[in-house]
Amino acid sequence: MTESKLHIPTSPQASLTLYDLLRMVRTSLESRFSDPLWVSAEISELKLNRSGHCYLNLVEKGTGEGAPRASARAVIWRSAYESIATMFERATSTPLAEGIKVLVRVVVTYHEAYGFSLQIIDLDPSYTLGEVERRRRETIARLEADGVWDMNHELPLPRPTLRLAVVSSATAAGYQDFVRELSRSPYRFSLTLFESLMQGDIAEDSVIAALGNIAAREEEFDAVVIIRGGGSRSDLALFDSYRIASHTAQFPLPIIAGIGHDKDISVVDMVAHTSCKTPTVVATTLVEWADGEATLLDTISLEIEGIVTRLLNDESLRIMQHSNELYALAKDVVHNHERHIQSLESSILSEATMFLNRESARLDSAARVVESYEIDNILRLGFAALRSGARYITTAAGANIGESIEVELSDGVLSADIRDIKLKN
Repeated sequence: MTESKLHIPTSPQASLTLYDLLRMVRTSLESRFSDPLWVSAEISELKLNRSGHCYLNLVEKGTGEGAPRASARAVIWRSAYESIATMFERATSTPLAEGIKVLVRVVVTYHEAYGFSLQIIDLDPSYTLGEVERRRRETIARLEADGVWDMNHELPLPRPTLRLAVVSSATAAGYQDFVRELSRSPYRFSLTLFESLMQGDIAEDSVIAALGNIAAREEEFDAVVIIRGGGSRSDLALFDSYRIASHTAQFPLPIIAGIGHDKDISVVDMVAHTSCKTPTVVATTLVEWADGEATLLDTISLEIEGIVTRLLNDESLRIMQHSNELYALAKDVVHNHERHIQSLESSILSEATMFLNRESARLDSAARVVESYEIDNILRLGFAALRSGARYITTAAGANIGESIEVELSDGVLSADIRDIKLKN
């Protein structure tokens, strides 16, 4: 459509005042944009004035990280603000806030003193809901394309799960509830807080930095707990962030998410090893796991006790059986040895008797031989014994010529002198 141009003749002698010029601009704009328009934009700033008016700055971001490609001031007058804000929060479960994309119905206005602005008279919450869902789907699609969706799910959960790294704000009520619930249990949980912001422009970087610090000390922990208490939908949209969800999915330790919400599940919930509704439920879940481990240990202990008892009974019976067998065997061995000893005893006695008889006969024979050598027996055989005094002369060489000797015979003794000695050659 071709727009007609305004022809306003001016000269140095017939100039316009600034007010006149801006009044013309106002008239021109308001005449051309006389009907309200639906406009999509992102709220970059929002301030609720004490008067009840809400002042905003709307932007349309470019493709890069530079300045927005468009920006405009906007206002919701007090008369409309309460109904618009209430309707939006009921529909989206989140209040109007910075960082939210909205579809608003606006009236183009221009003021000579304040310039261009948009008066918001209506708002379509379904657009914002669709934008949140679009971001979620984009994050899910990227994670699935990266092939990391199930990585944290598949990590084995250490047993028992007692050493916990906690990502939370130290002052958050959810964190306090979590600690209080664990303190009531009989188990000694070890908690190390890695403090992080859970809302605001730098919350994403803060959560990622906390996870990085935990990863540098991963051997100290069994699992990671990410805790955030209840909040608005826009606050919880932090956990649909691709960066946080990607870090969660690929984290080297199991992550337990306790992000307070009743209706929606964040992407972090989806990729975390375990997801719980609230921080308190995380604590009760950890206690239940510890109860399960204690019950399992009790069961194993009873099973071991039963196995040991059965083994001891079996071994006792086996030992008793072996003892009886050993006793019977020993008894048989003793009886066999007794019979053998008796046999040996009889044999030895018989051998000893025979030996004694032989030796007795030999002694008798030797006695007879000895007896046969007695002098009287020898003399009766016709032999004679020569003596010189008390000395017996048994050889010719042992005698001396002229020596007086006695010749003893069986029936008497002869006295003689040696007159000659002849030796045999």
